[in-house]
Amino acid sequence: MVAELSITSNFTFLTGASHPEEYMQRAALMGLSAVAVADVNSVAGIVRAHTEARKIAREVADLAAREAGGRLIGPPAPEGTPRPPSAEIRNVPRLIPAARLVLSDGPEITALAATRAGWARLCRLISRGRLRASKGDCTLHLEDVLEGMEGLELLLHPPARALDWPEDFRAQAARLARRFPGRMHLALAPVYDGQDARRFALWAEAAAALGLPTVASARPLLHHGRRRRLADVLTAIRTGTQVDALGRAALANAEQRLRAPAEMRRLFRDHAAAVERTEALAARCTFSLDDLRYEYPSEVAEGESASQRLARLAREGLAWRYPEGAPERVRRLMEHELALIAKLNYEPYFLTVRDVVAFARSRGILCQGRGSAANSVVCYCLGVTSVSPEIGTMVFERFVSEARDEPPDIDVDFEHERREEVIQWIYARYGRHRAGLCATVIHYRAKRAIREVGRAMGLSEDIVAALSSQLWGAHGMSGTEAERLAEIGLDPADRRLRLTLELIEEIMGFPRHLSQHVGGFVVTEGRLDELCPVENASMEDRTVICWDKDDIDALGILKVDVLALGMLTCIRKAFELLRQHHGADYTLATLPQEDPRVYEMLCRADSLGLFQVESRAQMNFLPRMKPRCFYDLVIQVAIIRPGPIQGDMVHPYIRRRNGEEPVRFPSDALGEVLGKTLGVPLFQEQAMQIAIVGAGFTPEEADRLRRALATFKKHGTVSAFRTRFLRGMAANGYDRAFAERCFAQIEGFGAYGFPESHAASFALLVYASAWLKRHHPAVYACALLNAQPMGFYAPAQIVRDARAHGVEVRPVCINRSYWDNALEPDGRGGQALRLGFRQIRGLKEEDAAWIAAARGNGYRSVEDVWRRAGVAPAVLARLAEADAFADLGLARRAALWEAKALRAPAPLPLFAGELDGEGIEEPAAHLPAMRLGEEVVEDYVAMRLTLRAHPVALLRDRLTPPAAVP
Repeated sequence: MVAELSITSNFTFLTGASHPEEYMQRAALMGLSAVAVADVNSVAGIVRAHTEARKIAREVADLAAREAGGRLIGPPAPEGTPRPPSAEIRNVPRLIPAARLVLSDGPEITALAATRAGWARLCRLISRGRLRASKGDCTLHLEDVLEGMEGLELLLHPPARALDWPEDFRAQAARLARRFPGRMHLALAPVYDGQDARRFALWAEAAAALGLPTVASARPLLHHGRRRRLADVLTAIRTGTQVDALGRAALANAEQRLRAPAEMRRLFRDHAAAVERTEALAARCTFSLDDLRYEYPSEVAEGESASQRLARLAREGLAWRYPEGAPERVRRLMEHELALIAKLNYEPYFLTVRDVVAFARSRGILCQGRGSAANSVVCYCLGVTSVSPEIGTMVFERFVSEARDEPPDIDVDFEHERREEVIQWIYARYGRHRAGLCATVIHYRAKRAIREVGRAMGLSEDIVAALSSQLWGAHGMSGTEAERLAEIGLDPADRRLRLTLELIEEIMGFPRHLSQHVGGFVVTEGRLDELCPVENASMEDRTVICWDKDDIDALGILKVDVLALGMLTCIRKAFELLRQHHGADYTLATLPQEDPRVYEMLCRADSLGLFQVESRAQMNFLPRMKPRCFYDLVIQVAIIRPGPIQGDMVHPYIRRRNGEEPVRFPSDALGEVLGKTLGVPLFQEQAMQIAIVGAGFTPEEADRLRRALATFKKHGTVSAFRTRFLRGMAANGYDRAFAERCFAQIEGFGAYGFPESHAASFALLVYASAWLKRHHPAVYACALLNAQPMGFYAPAQIVRDARAHGVEVRPVCINRSYWDNALEPDGRGGQALRLGFRQIRGLKEEDAAWIAAARGNGYRSVEDVWRRAGVAPAVLARLAEADAFADLGLARRAALWEAKALRAPAPLPLFAGELDGEGIEEPAAHLPAMRLGEEVVEDYVAMRLTLRAHPVALLRDRLTPPAAVP
């Protein structure tokens, strides 16, 4: 048997030309006993290879079961890169986790994790190098390696094309051989330049002199030779050149690929021992990612176990949420949930989420939980969510269950302006050695692929732009390829263009770089950097791990999602304004429920500025949906999404809701699943239940379907379940037309499958924002402006909508405005909205603070602001352009004239009259008054809104046709 111990995957970004999954598949077909995916200073692709190895093992077991006439263990997983046609894999190569260490002052070394301790050492070493460098880089020194590499087997790589070793390399090799006797090996790898036989002989002789055993490796960059062209394109993108100009940087041939055992023995025929040694070395590496035992923080506090603490907090929360006593049904449901959580040992996870939320509440940061387990009595009583469990929008066991051996999923949204406080608290509480954000793998999608591959292939910018503009959806363009090219004026027969399109298709889905997840935190009981490497993010004071959410899901690692939501900032500011001006103290959970006036407003599509229902599509649908209760809002949030729309779910639901067609269910079993949505699947949970109940999917298969739905844009694998689904529906007696329609609807979720639990949480924010707008339009408009930027609408539209709802809006004023927009008495017992300095384009909050602090009893002139607030004349010019000095009797041009006349720094008052000659005064300037149209234009230039007139009103007499002459 032969093992390949130094593979470079495409997670050595823009270098490796094959997916880790493709290497595992190819190795299985070739009969390799083991492979080591060893990316440069990284283990980012290891989990992908590990997951593929598990799938291969399952397929091999299923094949053996079929041949023995036994029962299948489980169907082949459809995710990932498709198998070669009609290929039967009978070999399961073992994956050896590894990394290729590229040192700043030393040789390249492939480190193979032989034991769990070796993996921890490797992760800490990579973390050290990455934390001392900027994002995406790693700075490792030879001394870092020499400190200790316990539990690792090491392959030393000589300079690739060298025949005689340089003296510095020879000295370093001798030093490493002495430091790691028995664990350091010399890697022989072909260059395919005609000198390999001579090179191997010289290297083997030098290695023997140092006491280093030799090991053979093809050091593949490609899983198959056909990827050579793509490898050159990746090199061109990485180096910023065109493929035609790569020169010696291009691959000379397609030989640097994964090799079968027979090929390895042929390449190393004079060094057979080096080939055989690969198997022995692989056998010494017993560590597998399955051996990782992720330990969640125990969350033990003050002598209480996690179970005791969770039960106590939940029961205290029950009394808090129901001061007059909780209904018996809610009590029973909470005890049931606590028992299930305890059985699955998930108490620490719920406690972590609770503690994060408790910190936010202690700082006055509004938050709202959502997710598969968030809409539960336990989370309601812990304060994680404000959605009452009495709404009954989901079944707790649907996601927190024994069937799915996975942790619950709870996302918590925080105010977007203050989420960083929560993130830094998590780092402070657990330490950066125990907490880190997940990565997000940025993959090539159509537009980036066209842009970067097109430039690398030498296409002109106009051709690249033309190709990019004709995209349709996430994965390509509409129509046949020749028709598409002809339509945009390109020659379908052009060889370079055809080759470019082939390469674009090939690079789709390739990882390009790592980015930071929006808020998924991994926290551990022990050291996080011994579980996986930690590195710097591009943002200051952020550290991330190299695995994304799919990777940590595959390894059973828990994450806590700390997300940002602008509407929460708006609602919190609205609650503060209500408390300040009306003495009303509201929370999301205590707002008056089911107010018919709120639903009447929504039925009129009066939803500008509201959460989730402010788009034109939602506004068009609201009068048709006619929401009258909270669950209607849950459906409203979920139904106007690409998934339900593409799955043709919208019109059937409305027809059934309006009684235009009967509500029928193909079976009683599916009736239970689809009853509350009138027989139309609208939620991701229902898609899974249809697969289980209707098509006979196992919970494991349904979970794979869920994953495919969640990652459709990245992998496009939902259709791979089609045959299995249709066959299962037919076996259960459903006709093919119905099964086809069901699967089409499920496929629609691939574009955007929305879970019911998320929809319920969002529906609460819809209701809260609508209630505020309906009953306190001035408060809501003020809070919405102060939370910008967010949502669909610009401040001008928000202001115009507020005025249409009877709110008096007053302009920015040097003597009455602050940074934020504010409420002030309108003189009629109500409140007016005073625009703040934040509405002025280019004005800084710091300057606004100085102006407000130095105001005293009010400013008397532009120069007075200059002297007392100490702001620059340029700031005063911005204020003048926004007409902020109108309250002083100064027109816009007069104020701007005075601001332009000022010079920095401001003179001392004692000598102010002496500067230009005492008694000499500049004559008054007679500036023409601005017409209304000019004022409107300048308002938009300075503030992007106006309170004077709508621009179209100035043209109405020209746009209105003359009255018909009788």
